[in-house]
Amino acid sequence: MTSSSLRLLPLLVALVSYQPTAAGFRPGSSPAAQKTHSGEAGWTSLFNGKDFTGWRISKPESFRIEDGAIVANGPASHAFYDGPFRNHTFRNFELKVDVMARPNGNGGVYVLTQFEERGGNARASGDFPSKGFEIQVNNTYLRDPVKTGSLYHVQDVSEAPVKDDEWFTMDIVVKGQTITVRVNDKQVVDWTQPADWNGGREGPGRAITPSGGTIALQAHDPGSTVYYKNIRIKPMD
Repeated sequence: MTSSSLRLLPLLVALVSYQPTAAGFRPGSSPAAQKTHSGEAGWTSLFNGKDFTGWRISKPESFRIEDGAIVANGPASHAFYDGPFRNHTFRNFELKVDVMARPNGNGGVYVLTQFEERGGNARASGDFPSKGFEIQVNNTYLRDPVKTGSLYHVQDVSEAPVKDDEWFTMDIVVKGQTITVRVNDKQVVDWTQPADWNGGREGPGRAITPSGGTIALQAHDPGSTVYYKNIRIKPMD
């Protein structure tokens, strides 16, 4: 080895042993090691894309899995996350779900809810959860004017921000007493619970409480078909 090679050796050793220490990394680790099941740092996937492990469904006949997505089609039913992550209880968090609705389809994503074999809110199309909030999925469903992205019967959206037969991302943040909803990065809801809130039209269960709750996906009726996939959550507490 020449004298010039010896002079370069310490520099080569330093380059090989260097590890980044910016936000999201730890010394001695790789970026991949810092990512959760969803492939995004700080996020955890709630659905494995293969089966209903970690989910509890009130009417199983209304849900199936196709090509890595949960398909909701059948009598009113809800699939509740019941898995081990955070003991399926979330209070301050960001939730992202990729969604697609077929024409005249109705569905929804619930937050701060809990499992009910038979939902405590009865409507013409069936029984729906009495606890928590629904973020609506409805681009063209004829019998309901409340459109996609609405915090159902709390802060409603009158024009759908997306089209049927196209995937979109629903981004829901619950932090403190505020719920915000974005659809494909467009904010459609920003609601803060008043001190004297009583649940409004949906009853006292529609409230942000200290205990939090789980996530649920809705099958609305046999004529509606809605797809859900890439269900991931990032706790903020």
